[in-house]
Amino acid sequence: MELWYYETENSDLALQYHINQVLVLKQTDYQELAVVETDRFGRTLILDGAVQTTIKDEYVYHEMIAHVPLFTHPHPEKVLIIGGGDGGTVRETLKHKNVKEIHLVEIDPEVVAAAKEYLPEISCGLSDPRVFIHHTDGIKFVADHKNEYDLIIIDSSDPIGPAVGLFRAEFYANVYRALKDDGILVAQTESPWINADIIPDIYQGIKASFPITRMYLCYIPTYPCGMWSFTLGSKKYDPLKVDPAKITDLGYRYYTPHLHQASFALPQFVQEMIGEAAKK
Repeated sequence: MELWYYETENSDLALQYHINQVLVLKQTDYQELAVVETDRFGRTLILDGAVQTTIKDEYVYHEMIAHVPLFTHPHPEKVLIIGGGDGGTVRETLKHKNVKEIHLVEIDPEVVAAAKEYLPEISCGLSDPRVFIHHTDGIKFVADHKNEYDLIIIDSSDPIGPAVGLFRAEFYANVYRALKDDGILVAQTESPWINADIIPDIYQGIKASFPITRMYLCYIPTYPCGMWSFTLGSKKYDPLKVDPAKITDLGYRYYTPHLHQASFALPQFVQEMIGEAAKK
């Protein structure tokens, strides 16, 4: 008997993966959690029916969400990660030796437990002494901390279920207050092909709080339609002014010094989507 997993994106689009084995399938206190073994992408974490990460292509997302802001900030020492219970963003952040503390806020402890058991290549940094894990609500955590972090990374799942509040302008305003005077926010901000209906509000919500707001892109085969966006909000430092010569080699598989700059070159339709198209 053949086993297939279907990920429904909307009313007229679905992706499917051939599965060799279901390693875990459960309903947690917050969401449906599954880890499956696929032919093409290996072990795969799925939350509420949406692929979060796979062994084969996870490095694209995790390198781009972490290293772009970490090299934009000249001296990041204290980092907050909201979501990201698989540990991939933690793993990449730990490569920066100037980072002294990483606080990971993952509301669902079952995600962390599953990652440690089934995705050790991704979760390997979670036991590092610089990492402090908090199983609590990220929105409340941010609201309770002021002027504390150099970098806040919103490594959330899609804007449904427990993550929906992480895409609102009010939350980004609280993130601004939780950052130090020269702090940086970066958030995963969905697919320009699939989520064109919500991306403008997300981008403008960040721009409402941050004087420097830049969207950048990468390409992840297991995310719907491949193209994926991140939005960086900065109080002081512009990622476009980073000198590529100062980006050190930390063993990347996707990110490069020149890709740091190139990822901010947006297609015309994306510029128009977020209201940043050049005047003609």
